Amino acid sequence: MSRVALVTGAARGQGAAIVARLRADGFAVAAADLLEIDTRDPDVLTVDLDVSSPPQWSAAVARVVAHFGGLNVLVNNAGVLHRAPLGEETAEGFERAWRVNTLGPFLGITAVLEHLRGADGAAIVNTCSTGAIRPFPFHAAYGSSKWALRGLTQIAAAELAGDGIRVNAVFPGPVETPMLDEKARERLAARAYTGRLGRPMEIADAVAFLVSDQAAFITGSELVVDGGQCLQIG
Repeated sequence: MSRVALVTGAARGQGAAIVARLRADGFAVAAADLLEIDTRDPDVLTVDLDVSSPPQWSAAVARVVAHFGGLNVLVNNAGVLHRAPLGEETAEGFERAWRVNTLGPFLGITAVLEHLRGADGAAIVNTCSTGAIRPFPFHAAYGSSKWALRGLTQIAAAELAGDGIRVNAVFPGPVETPMLDEKARERLAARAYTGRLGRPMEIADAVAFLVSDQAAFITGSELVVDGGQCLQIG
């Protein structure tokens, strides 16, 4: 049987690239999102999922396991980017970022635990951000939620190592996805050492490595894929 991966935020951009990359590596993939996912691949199961909902996580994981017969990998990729000055931030905006970016991965990890324990090549990858390495003004909700996800990744890696479950994180810099509007893309590309934004497949390649057998001795790792963004000062 093929190894099975569940990928959240899979409808577009980075998530869609991760689905394609894992399929190229022979995974059967459950592609989860609130947005519609268009696929004719019989080894891609589309799943409706609000990552902030515990009942939806339970239903999604049950459906994946019933369909494919098991689960080996979870990629917590779903996320929202929210910008606001501190003086204008609202409790609602702050909480929404945390519910998707931090609570969602926590719920995903707890929902898949019983299936990943003892599974071949069990692995979890969380999508963090360079916003969890350095501070970006006007990103209080987003940045703090990703810092929390960074901590959750480390704790899960330490706690689940004895169960044979590896937990790692990727830290993308600015990536050319619908999450960034055109103005933001131009501004970030102009400042980048590489002169461009990252491509979704470049993040997907990093995820594919972390869930592969070649990364069998890697857990608690933080793989930064940012074109040198974190090297810049100011």
